[in-house]
Amino acid sequence: MIIRIWHGWTTPANADAYEKLLRTEIFTGIVGRAIPGFHGIQLLRRTAPPEVEFVTVMRFASLDDVRAFAGADYEVAVVPPAARALLARYDARSAHYELREERSGPAPT
Repeated sequence: MIIRIWHGWTTPANADAYEKLLRTEIFTGIVGRAIPGFHGIQLLRRTAPPEVEFVTVMRFASLDDVRAFAGADYEVAVVPPAARALLARYDARSAHYELREERSGPAPT
């Protein structure tokens, strides 16, 4: 399993609009591409004045599947123009990690 991590930062004034764009357009578009080996995406948000930080965590079966999403230079960040307009800054490249082990805690009672 390959984990793709990317960070973007926006102003507090743009944070809700950026999150809405991710949820309603960007993530929907990614899922709609039905990329083989794509196992999901998570959105993290943290207020860290004077900015709001967003982190996306994507899961893929292999680097070939990441390439199917991002292209041959798979580390390049995939940031659509509408997202760029709302972001103050962002990682130009995504980081990729091999998931070596995962454990779950006890089921909630």
